[in-house]
Amino acid sequence: MKSNSILALGFLLFMLIFSNPSSTQAQEVEDEREFDYTRGGQMGPEKWGTMKKEWSLCSNGTMQSPIDMSSRRVEMVVRSKKLHRKYKSCNATIRNRGHDIMLQWEGDAGSILINNTEYALKQAHWHSPSEHTINGRRYDMELHMVHLSVDNKIAVIAVLYNIGTPNHFLSKLTVNISSMIDQKGMHGHSGIIDPREIKMSSRRYYRYIGSLTVPPCTEKVVWTISKKIRTVSKDQLKLLREAVHDYAENNARPIQPDNQREILFYGPDTR
Repeated sequence: MKSNSILALGFLLFMLIFSNPSSTQAQEVEDEREFDYTRGGQMGPEKWGTMKKEWSLCSNGTMQSPIDMSSRRVEMVVRSKKLHRKYKSCNATIRNRGHDIMLQWEGDAGSILINNTEYALKQAHWHSPSEHTINGRRYDMELHMVHLSVDNKIAVIAVLYNIGTPNHFLSKLTVNISSMIDQKGMHGHSGIIDPREIKMSSRRYYRYIGSLTVPPCTEKVVWTISKKIRTVSKDQLKLLREAVHDYAENNARPIQPDNQREILFYGPDTR
């Protein structure tokens, strides 16, 4: 009887671990050989949803990202409280994923709080040109800061950039990124990295519910897009593009239908 109980308990634990779709689908695909950004190609964005069963949301999802933040669709929300961020310095490594450059924090780099749910900062990566657009305008680069809650809910903060003065945060990573050109999958030690040095607007931002912008295109992602447009130099943008495969020099997913989703803009009360 005792052995039967142990077997039953073991089976239950197995089911709990391996039958939870959020635990297996919450993360972005790491292997850059599995997909690419070539428009009209066999592994391009139009084909992602048919390449694997677990990627079906890329084609069939109704809350896909990125989208356009059109003024005619955005609902204004007057709020004086800033976006609640509690970041801190933490050891991090940088990795060339082939389709992008990713900075991954290895410990507690802090968190954000959204609707009483805490999301821990896990990694950041860059897309060029930007994936999200504002009133149809596409920017030169977009940074994604990916966060995860204890129950595998995802929240992403996005910062948009135009060509201009060098970006202070990227300047600190130049040596590491330069050493990884054409070194796919290579890890470069970056030491202690403070995410607070990624400047963004905490008082003015867009928010909507979307998805990951790469397979498996997991939905119900809470997106926060900073309103203030930052700058990046031509050389910095060129470096990020040179470090990855030629096809990924443009690693932005096409705009997806908003399907009448609620798009909110938060700003301070100026009255």
